Amino acid sequence: MSSTLYPLRFKTIFKDKIWGGSKIKTVLGKDFAPLPNCGETWELSAVAEEPSVIENGAFAGMDLNALVKKHGAELLGKKNFERFGTEFPLLIKFIDANADLSIQVHPDDALAKERHKCSGKTEMWYILAADEAARLNVGFNKAVTKEEYLDYLNKGKITDILHYENVDAGDVFHLPAGRIHYIGKGILLAEIQQTSDITYRIYDFDRKDAKGNKRELHTDLALDAIDFSVSDTYKTNYTYEENIPVTLVDCPYFTTDLFVLTDEIELDYSETDMFRIFMVVEGDVMMTTGNNTSELLTFGDVVLIPASVKELLFSPLGAVKLLEVYIQ
Repeated sequence: MSSTLYPLRFKTIFKDKIWGGSKIKTVLGKDFAPLPNCGETWELSAVAEEPSVIENGAFAGMDLNALVKKHGAELLGKKNFERFGTEFPLLIKFIDANADLSIQVHPDDALAKERHKCSGKTEMWYILAADEAARLNVGFNKAVTKEEYLDYLNKGKITDILHYENVDAGDVFHLPAGRIHYIGKGILLAEIQQTSDITYRIYDFDRKDAKGNKRELHTDLALDAIDFSVSDTYKTNYTYEENIPVTLVDCPYFTTDLFVLTDEIELDYSETDMFRIFMVVEGDVMMTTGNNTSELLTFGDVVLIPASVKELLFSPLGAVKLLEVYIQ
């Protein structure tokens, strides 16, 4: 087996959810049969119980965690390997909400390490598609104390203090750990997050599963995780220029840039040493590496570029939008 790393594609992991729908199949073109309500796909996962498996090239069949252990800094880059060791630091998803998700929050690194021996969960959303009048919740609409929050929650009025945003394709939201949130009905989005599967469910709209059971709530655990402050703005404002990367989110856990491509672009990474993830969020594009190996990427595809790959050429086939994700 060759030890030379190359752009890596992974088998999609499908997740059935009580609130899932059909857009992952009808919009993204990912066939999740036989699941009845696919709400999530994990496109790039290092979660211990469900690591992504490589589907292309010489390393096909190897999972991501094994690859990181085998190739370390060659895959992640020296700085990221020193920081994260053999734990790949990001989890990449698509989410289809055919009904409102639960109101929830995620712990930060300190709390997650104390309680769960894992990373916290800071994340971001890029909206791919939204039904008319679709909306989501990010944060509170006013600053509240723990006592005030519990009063609203216990009276069944938690939604009265939530901040809502109507959404359209292309909208971006950054969700630091601790920010209360939920994805609303009719939204398909890309989610970029720390490698963590820890969610504290606060309220689930009293819905029941097929067996008549309500899902578990984590009221007490959530209380210590919530940031009760209020922000002046929750949606990321940005203006793009064609064929130039525009930074959408830049935080300690990841940076995400948007490329709007109308012409070919050559990317030279010879002066950097870090892995990159590309997500196709509109259109189709040919990707060519420095050794002139070309591959077609279509809407909904995700590819991991090892740190050792230093040259890429993207040739759009019509209008194309790419998200580039990396850790500086």
